[in-house]
Amino acid sequence: MKANDVKVERGSGNVYEDLGRPDADAQLLKAEHVTRIDEIIRRRRLTQVQAADLLGLSQPDVSRLLRGDFRQYSVERLLRLLTALGRDVEIVIRNPRSRRRGRLSIETA
Repeated sequence: MKANDVKVERGSGNVYEDLGRPDADAQLLKAEHVTRIDEIIRRRRLTQVQAADLLGLSQPDVSRLLRGDFRQYSVERLLRLLTALGRDVEIVIRNPRSRRRGRLSIETA
């Protein structure tokens, strides 16, 4: 295969949208929350057993969550897990910056 034969397509920035998932925004938001949970657990050097105790989950559930199996978790539940790890969560609803459809996003301070 030559370099000229490779077709490159720019993604939307949301892999779930690119895959045609109807709940793409929510899935991306969940993935971002799980990424933050994983970062906090790693930064604090918690074992999965310690994290499970803090989060009120079983160790196997923490393992599944951190491996990306989060479909069964609601956005609200993931936010509660973040607060259990000592994070403040604020939800801000504002007018869009343009006439496009509104969007879901997360900002980490």
